[in-house]
Amino acid sequence: MRGWNRKSGVVIAMSWLGIGAAAWPLDAPSGDATNGKRLFLANGCYECHGRVGQGGYFNYPAPTLAHTALPLEGFRVLVRMGLNDMPAYKEQVLSDQELADIHAFLRSLPGPRPMKDIPQLNP
Repeated sequence: MRGWNRKSGVVIAMSWLGIGAAAWPLDAPSGDATNGKRLFLANGCYECHGRVGQGGYFNYPAPTLAHTALPLEGFRVLVRMGLNDMPAYKEQVLSDQELADIHAFLRSLPGPRPMKDIPQLNP
């Protein structure tokens, strides 16, 4: 389908589910980035998203998660429902606190560098 991409799917899914800043619970758990890194690696998230959230390719391009701008509640819903080939991680597998920790880890990572800052891409 022309114009359809993964980002479109996320935006549609979030709007369909009514996720946004207003839906973010006031009592959302704060995350521990150190534990989040451990959980990210222990649960195999790195297999598709890279060890530092840089994204990658498995069956399709996996999005970059480093320095995600996605609010915790949106992140939680996407992880719980899964997209494409990503498994749905139910609360019995990853608690809300553990998801908050993973989210904190991903937020703590530096985002992608601008192309102008990569000498090999600027002859």
